Amino acid sequence: MGSQSDERDRDPWPRLDVGGGAETSQSLLLWAQIVGKTRLALSPMVNHWWQVSLRVTARGLTTTPLPVGDRVLDVELDFIDHRLVARTSDGAVASMSLCDQALSGFHAEYMRCLAKLGVSVTINPLAVEMVDLVRLDQDVRLCRYDPDWANRYFRALIQADRVFKEFRGRFVGKASPVHFFWGGFDLAVTRFSGRPAPLHPGGIPHVADRVMQEAYSQEVSSAGFWPGDARFPEAAFYAYAYPTPPGFGEAAVRPAAARYDPALGEFLLPYAAVRGAPDPSAEVLAFLQSTYEAAADLGKWDRARLERDEGPNRP
Repeated sequence: MGSQSDERDRDPWPRLDVGGGAETSQSLLLWAQIVGKTRLALSPMVNHWWQVSLRVTARGLTTTPLPVGDRVLDVELDFIDHRLVARTSDGAVASMSLCDQALSGFHAEYMRCLAKLGVSVTINPLAVEMVDLVRLDQDVRLCRYDPDWANRYFRALIQADRVFKEFRGRFVGKASPVHFFWGGFDLAVTRFSGRPAPLHPGGIPHVADRVMQEAYSQEVSSAGFWPGDARFPEAAFYAYAYPTPPGFGEAAVRPAAARYDPALGEFLLPYAAVRGAPDPSAEVLAFLQSTYEAAADLGKWDRARLERDEGPNRP
């Protein structure tokens, strides 16, 4: 236990290319969809579907408070004690272990936790943004969970969340919260030009086209962090624009480790390159700023109106 604590203290940007990362990431994606769909079911609509996303906490990921009658509920995936914890504003608490288990078993136990709190909710059981058809309530696949990797990923999320919030603060135009989307399993922050965008074509697996059309109803420059998937099997920071302005993929961006992936239509900065740099935060900020500048300049955004003055009198 002591060695684990020592490792945590000295490595704020932990390695992610260890242990059962791929399996644990897939399990967390599916579990987070169950939690996120609860937020979707209980929250009023907000522009660009911002009401569905999760937030980083000091222990993991949370729904934030959700209205249930005259009470509120929050649900947290705790990557320190490795539990899912559900709480209501009248002091009731129910929890369950994050561990190797069948997906359908996780879903059933989660619903039992909510029932113990007097919370009844109906969620769409189909997983989204996955090519395969997955019923979260019926699929018996074994979800593997490596506590060490989950905690490492959480600690990386903390750093990404911190740097993204600093970047977001430089913008006075419309910007999203720094939030975690459970469909793509990514932490993201988005800036808006203030102009409408062309109708998004949709086509995302098991997601209605209207969902993407609402999400991308205005021009955006978006960036995020995700643990990778089959298309790019390592953790990375990413950045893209919608609509993609001509020349975006050829733009010169920083740092040197960043590159454009034509298949994904995004700039990528491998997490391993970030954590190996003398100043990881500066590397990420350079990536965020330079990819935004490429999108904004090529897209002819009104940058003078949208950006915060970073002069010496700023507090």
